[in-house]
Amino acid sequence: METLVYQFEGGSRGLPAQPQVVGVVGSGNLEVLIEAVPLAGACSIEIKTAAVGFGATWEAVMRDFHERWQLKNARIAINDMGATPAVVSLRLDQAVETILGGAA
Repeated sequence: METLVYQFEGGSRGLPAQPQVVGVVGSGNLEVLIEAVPLAGACSIEIKTAAVGFGATWEAVMRDFHERWQLKNARIAINDMGATPAVVSLRLDQAVETILGGAA
């Protein structure tokens, strides 16, 4: 297992107080927990992954996600069992859309 942590600044979109979990940890999939926390405007993402050695790919996917959603005061925890970058992006979008109540 590898743990990766990314933090992004400059977001403009806050989240409601109720945390959300989407996905299921299983072969080739992942689980995402997203929640609003006071982080001085930052978005923090922690990834625990079984696919060791893909930090650059994870960083690119997380940077793209942050540019797309511009979250602030948000903490995201990802438990991954080898999901592809496309699945990761889709699951992250699903998490944001779920916590925002579909009002993306």
